[in-house]
Amino acid sequence: MAYDYSSLVQTTKRWTEQASAAGWINADTARQLSDVDARTPDTLFDHDGSRPLIVAFMGGTGVGKSSLLNRLAGKAIARAGVERPTSREVTLYHHHSVAIKHLPEQLPLAQIKTAEHDNEARKHVIWIDMPDFDSTEQSNKHQVLEWLPHIDVLIYVVSPERYRDEKAWRLLLAEGGRHAWLFVLNQWDRGLTEQYEDFKRQLHKAGFAEPIIFKTACAEGLQVDEFGALESTISSLATEHVVAQLEQRSSQARKDELKKNLENTGWLLGSASAFQQLPTLWQDQWRRSAQVLQQGFAWPIQQLARHYADHAADLLGNPSAAKYVATGAKLNLWDEWAEARFDDALDEFVINADQLGVPVSPLKKQLSALREKVPKIVQAQSELAARQALANPGNALHRGFLKFMRLCEIVLPLAAICWVGYQVFIGYYTSNMTDVAYLGVDFAIHSGLLIAITWLTPFFILKKLKPSLEKSALRGLNKGLNNALTMIDGGVLLVIENICAQHVEQISRLDGIIEQCGAADRQLPIDSNSPLARMLID
Repeated sequence: MAYDYSSLVQTTKRWTEQASAAGWINADTARQLSDVDARTPDTLFDHDGSRPLIVAFMGGTGVGKSSLLNRLAGKAIARAGVERPTSREVTLYHHHSVAIKHLPEQLPLAQIKTAEHDNEARKHVIWIDMPDFDSTEQSNKHQVLEWLPHIDVLIYVVSPERYRDEKAWRLLLAEGGRHAWLFVLNQWDRGLTEQYEDFKRQLHKAGFAEPIIFKTACAEGLQVDEFGALESTISSLATEHVVAQLEQRSSQARKDELKKNLENTGWLLGSASAFQQLPTLWQDQWRRSAQVLQQGFAWPIQQLARHYADHAADLLGNPSAAKYVATGAKLNLWDEWAEARFDDALDEFVINADQLGVPVSPLKKQLSALREKVPKIVQAQSELAARQALANPGNALHRGFLKFMRLCEIVLPLAAICWVGYQVFIGYYTSNMTDVAYLGVDFAIHSGLLIAITWLTPFFILKKLKPSLEKSALRGLNKGLNNALTMIDGGVLLVIENICAQHVEQISRLDGIIEQCGAADRQLPIDSNSPLARMLID
């Protein structure tokens, strides 16, 4: 399916806006793609059918463009230079029935002159005399560039002295594929055959296999003058079929140029293989940076663990005091040193990604949000782990043994008391039934000792084996730090995953536009023997 060029331009501009906003392309690339010109000769008219052929005289200062147009009109309609041979205005010469509705934007209307005629033979041609392209006045060059997208056929006018004009020649090479070209070697009364042949060779190098060159002169009495042939050739081209052929060719040339620009932009987005290397690149960087951070956190963690241990009751029993406990000692783990080390890690990662050809602006944009979250992540994870460690000091085996000792602290004295009570009851009963003496002082002392031992032993063990709150806090802070570093690593990897997904989406949308540009229109065939075939650059 072939796509209209103007639609492709609008699609390109929409993609450019969002890609630029997301940082995938820089301002220069965005400006280049946004400045793609959607204007064509057809945009000058409001019509549903055929339109005139638009022909323009273009050339350097003093080559006689305005004189040629005046000769065509049979009167002075274009201002030929008197004091200084320089055209400063655009002159339009067309049939009175032709209405031009849309003049190019950003042009000074005071410098556009319109002349009408009643010649029916020239009804289907609009002649334009453009300012001198090589003028020192920038407004002249601006007018020429603004009008070029609206031209079908450019008549490149030179003189024997100025046929090697560098500025106009660069314009010819830049615009060659968009227009049909005719060449006029004006002022031929002062020309030489060698100049004609040299000019022809130059055109051949530019891509014209058999350029059509007319030798003209505005001086009277010149025997060799091909101005009539020039006018006849233009008249033969002013048909609906030729205009359609020129429109198709110009449209395809613009599509090809747009496609080339988009392909060049695609290279700036980076390759899929480069993005695939980002996770490994970051993990290698983070492994080194995390090791440095852990080494640097050793002393602050010890100080903070001691502080947590001293204020464990406030931390666990008074939530409103938790913030003071965490920050009151001014020993926050994530200090300026840690932030600087983390920033260094991200910056080095971004530099390495840039060396792989990855656009770093979207990467920086998403990583900047993570930079702001990191202090909160470290604080939240370290505080949570410290709370959990203080709430459950020691390891599982240790805590299980202490629970058993607490049970023994209750059960063993009770068992001893029960046994002593049983012995007292049995002794009393036996002493009443027999002559055996009742329990004495020794039994009382031993029973008391037994009860004391069964209580003191678990109590002593619990006292001596009570977990250190400082060690528990230290273990919790280390665990929280490791959790935080793991979350930071995961956060960066998630950013990389998002960037890779966005890259795939950007490339997919860009490839879609490129594919649309490559969908060729059904071309109207051009007869190789026709003058038009010789007017098109290879």
